[in-house]
Amino acid sequence: MALAGAVALGALGIPLGGAVATAEGEWLYVNNAAGTNCSDAGTGAQSRPYCTVGAAVAKVQPGQTVKIAPGHYPEQITLTRSGTADKPITIEGSGGITEWQHPTVVGTDGVSSARAAHTVAAANVQHIRIKDLQMEAAEEVVLLDGVTDFGISGTNLYSHGIANNDFVPLIRIGGASKSVTVSSSRNTGGPGTFVMVGPGVEGTVLASNEMNGSSMRRTLVVDGAKDTRIIGNTVSGHCQDAVVLTGAATGTVLANNVLSTAEAENHANPLCADSAKYVGLRVDATATTGTQVSYNAYDDADGSPAYSWAGTTYATVAGFATASGQGGHDAIGTVELSTWRGDSGQLKSPVVDSADETVAGATPTDSWGQKAVDDPWVADTGTGSGRRDRGARELDNFGTKYTAVGPLRVLDTRQSVAVAPGGTVDLPLAGLNGVPTDGVTAVTMNVTVTEPGSGGYLTVYPHGEQRPTASNLNWTAGQTIPNLVTVQVKDGKVSFYNGSGSTTHVIADLLGYYSTQGNAFTAKSPVRLLDTREGQGAAKAPLTNGQPVDLQVTGKNGIPATGVTAVTLNVTVAGAASGGYLTVYPHGDQRPTASNLNWVKGQVIPNLVTVPVKDGKISFVTGSAGPVDVIADLAGYYSPNSAGFYHAIAPRRLVDTRTGWEDSGSGDTMPPAPVKAGQSLGVRTTSGEPDTAVSLNVTVTGTKSSGFLTAYPFGTDRPNASNLNWTAGTTIPNHVVVAVDQWGQNSFFNGSGGDVDVIIDQNGYFSS
Repeated sequence: MALAGAVALGALGIPLGGAVATAEGEWLYVNNAAGTNCSDAGTGAQSRPYCTVGAAVAKVQPGQTVKIAPGHYPEQITLTRSGTADKPITIEGSGGITEWQHPTVVGTDGVSSARAAHTVAAANVQHIRIKDLQMEAAEEVVLLDGVTDFGISGTNLYSHGIANNDFVPLIRIGGASKSVTVSSSRNTGGPGTFVMVGPGVEGTVLASNEMNGSSMRRTLVVDGAKDTRIIGNTVSGHCQDAVVLTGAATGTVLANNVLSTAEAENHANPLCADSAKYVGLRVDATATTGTQVSYNAYDDADGSPAYSWAGTTYATVAGFATASGQGGHDAIGTVELSTWRGDSGQLKSPVVDSADETVAGATPTDSWGQKAVDDPWVADTGTGSGRRDRGARELDNFGTKYTAVGPLRVLDTRQSVAVAPGGTVDLPLAGLNGVPTDGVTAVTMNVTVTEPGSGGYLTVYPHGEQRPTASNLNWTAGQTIPNLVTVQVKDGKVSFYNGSGSTTHVIADLLGYYSTQGNAFTAKSPVRLLDTREGQGAAKAPLTNGQPVDLQVTGKNGIPATGVTAVTLNVTVAGAASGGYLTVYPHGDQRPTASNLNWVKGQVIPNLVTVPVKDGKISFVTGSAGPVDVIADLAGYYSPNSAGFYHAIAPRRLVDTRTGWEDSGSGDTMPPAPVKAGQSLGVRTTSGEPDTAVSLNVTVTGTKSSGFLTAYPFGTDRPNASNLNWTAGTTIPNHVVVAVDQWGQNSFFNGSGGDVDVIIDQNGYFSS
């Protein structure tokens, strides 16, 4: 996910993408894009960067970073300069393994027939770091000879793989190289070995890499190199041996790896016809001395033996351990994690929450930068936190169920100190107010901002994670505004960021949490349950101060008569004669000291509400000196018979019509363009079946006239319901839970007389 600072948009702050400048002198900039005024005769300043990487590496000094902008650089980087132990030379691109839209590609332009022999070639240099590049070459992508303290991380490699009529590895480490580290990297193709570590090499570390071989060559080969550490990789042989130790490859340590002779992350493809010929780990007799094997997981999909040790194959951990004295905590089983689908209690894999976190050489995160995260469905059996997964990818996608609590006030900065401009408040939640200590994947809160000194936005996100380019609330100076927030929980806390230029107060009322206990969700196409303006669901009369209105929700509109534990509604207040607040709560319960909506006189404001159901009804009550109308539209319900498990994710921006956006369905880049009056915007919000609904934060800005926005499944009739309502000139956010079509698509209808800009951030989805 792209991370960025905030840029003010008029009086309102909504986060936009951007880059943070770094001091000149420490950086040499490379950017060959049109209009950058690049020159290889310059000094590599950001205002006049080099055009080629070669020009920069010819001038780089110890402690400097060559920063390569996104784009294609069809050249070979030949390194002749060295850094020092405390001032390494760094060559850094954009994104690498995680960046697909705007990567830095070096080695070949992917279009012309001109291909560099290598992307990186280095001999007898020291203290080098290569980071975040996509690299493609005709032969070895990386060729190292006699280097020392050389690091490669976050790279995506592709090789055409043929030299001298032979298949070559993507990475070849040779000569007397020492202390080479390859981490958090992957390959997208090539007929040869991923990495070959040759004789004379010492102290290589291969960690958290996604290595894909081919049927032509074994995937990872250590040939005569000493003291290699192979830690936390996912190695797929594609009908070949996954890892081979040969020659005098003594002192090798293998731990936390996932090894497959087929495809570790794709069991849908045909399995190997002659699988008995291949093994997950092959250790020749010459390489057994000092070699340690533990905490690895071997794929049993195609029936290949897990091990070959000194020429003898072993199909079980017990047999291997008896013969070798190794294999402690090894496991054989289903290693496919299907990270896109996640775990809703159905996954039975030896990979999850079972790694040795204490082993030397382990990276602090997986190949995509994800820290260890607990799978609430699986017992923790690893060392350290017990939660680190084996292999290069950490499973962080879990389907869980909802338990309603409260509403309970868990944060009110009015009782202490306001949140400073650009400040963050961390809120502990696990183990408090009825929330379990462990196993919670997300919480739902009603969050209100009040007394802001200037326009701004609030971002709520998992504590300990990088703050995303997303917002949950947006406001103008002096405005009080609420929004329902469902936020992922990873370490028991969540963080609130004040993206404004002044202090503001934040109030949070806890409504529920997601874990392995509770109830799943059934999404419904939006349907209106209550409209006091029309006499629908209640008398045709506005609510008055302190007088509750009760609404029967079960047994109608597709909601079962029994078994419903909570309903999710979009609630809107309109025609407010004075400022006030609205509380929605279970019928028959004592009215809680919490609010779901807050408004000022004349304001039209929506908010998503999830409220427990105990006797089939819910109650609405206002705290307002004047009357106000209330509208409520059904989004879905929770029950023991529902099948929609909630998958919480860190907030990510799907759409921003102000700046353009990437269509996840077509892959096309959509230009900046508002949604026209009376028109709909089609967006793919999830990957489709078995996803049933999506959880979004939707913001409308640049409003020209009063209106509303309706979110509904793509290809269906637009319902008589709304998710956001506004008056001209206002910016309004709202949490939206909406069913999706079979392809994971939604329509967003602009029901106003003027164009509007729409910003859509996803925070999760429901899947059956």
